[in-house]
Formats: sequence, structure tokens, C-alpha cells
Amino acid sequence: MFLLDTHTLLWSRLDPAKLNQAHKDILGDTSAQKFISTISIWEISLKFALSKLELGGHTPEEFLSTAKELGFSVVSPESEVYASFYRLKPIIDHKDPFDRLLIWQAINSNLTLLSYDQKLSQYRPQGLRLA
Repeated sequence: MFLLDTHTLLWSRLDPAKLNQAHKDILGDTSAQKFISTISIWEISLKFALSKLELGGHTPEEFLSTAKELGFSVVSPESEVYASFYRLKPIIDHKDPFDRLLIWQAINSNLTLLSYDQKLSQYRPQGLRLA
């Protein structure tokens, strides 16, 4: 079971050439459960509203609908994930709040995070699985 990092989700729809073969294989595997978080949907919508993100002429709602049509399931963190978020130890050179929430959701939901961000490997000792 896989949780897509926001940039992996964006690349899968807008620029698949940026994906490595392992991620392409996972995303193309119809037997693999693939999830996108409402955290990513919020991040996409926020950056779109601030004109920091272009979605190829689509709105965030259209982007979400397409992702669902392609078989991605949408998951929201449980309130316990938010309440226990303080337990994710900070990494000095990584402070992105969206990433940190996705990391904590993946750890607590027993999901493997599909990400290209090399800094995230520093969270492995806290239980993060990466692909």
C-alpha cells in the first residue's frame, strides 16, 4: 500500500517522464493499492490559489477527479494523527509542514511513501518506509 507524495502525484499526471521506472511500475500495477492524502489535495489547492502551481489548464477539483478516475483512493488522516504529530522528531534541514504531515500519516497508516525527496530518508529511523 502506497501513499503518494504531492510531487509524485503531480508528476504522475502532468510530467510522467520525471518518474523513475520503479515508481512507474508501482503506479501501473493494478493490484497495488495507491492512496493520495487530503493533505496533498490541500497543498495543491493552496499553491494553485497563490499562483505557485500550474495544473496544465485544470483546476484542483478536476485534478482530483482525474486522480480518482485513475484508481487513486483518497485518505484523510485520523484526528489521532494530528493529535500525535508532535511526536515526529524534527529534522534540522527539513521543515516542510505538508511533507511532515504526509510522513506522519504514512507512518501511522502503515503506508509506504512514494517520494523523490532524499531528505525524507532521515525519517526512516522513526518508521517511515520509502519507495
